[in-house]
Amino acid sequence: MTAKEGLPKYERICKDADIQALFDKGEGVSVYPYRVVFLFRHDESRPVTCRLLVSVSKKRFHHAFKRNRVKRLIRESWRKNKAPLYEICSKDNISVDVALVYTATVIHSYEEMFEKTKKAVKELIKKYSSTKLTNHEVHPQSAR
Repeated sequence: MTAKEGLPKYERICKDADIQALFDKGEGVSVYPYRVVFLFRHDESRPVTCRLLVSVSKKRFHHAFKRNRVKRLIRESWRKNKAPLYEICSKDNISVDVALVYTATVIHSYEEMFEKTKKAVKELIKKYSSTKLTNHEVHPQSAR
């Protein structure tokens, strides 16, 4: 199943409990202009999804129209770049929650954000692959 280029409601993190779990249990990595926090889950009761949370600081962007502009650019670039991550999730039957926290103090162009989001997705795939390898090395019989 391939990912469609949409961002429906079920691919967004809305519940406070899910957000809290993401920031408490998740890992983080910096890919300028983002701080990427992610949490891989293997939950049989939920469908396979790549859910997103976008955060832009009021401290860095005082005006709401600037924060909203940045969030629109991030969501659009995520929407266009999420397909490789979604394919891995559906292949391995896992879900991932991702928070993209915008850390820059200026609004970058769409092209720059697109490339940086692509880089962030590649970083997530790399982190998942390394986690998957170490989990299989530690528990080789758990794959049965």
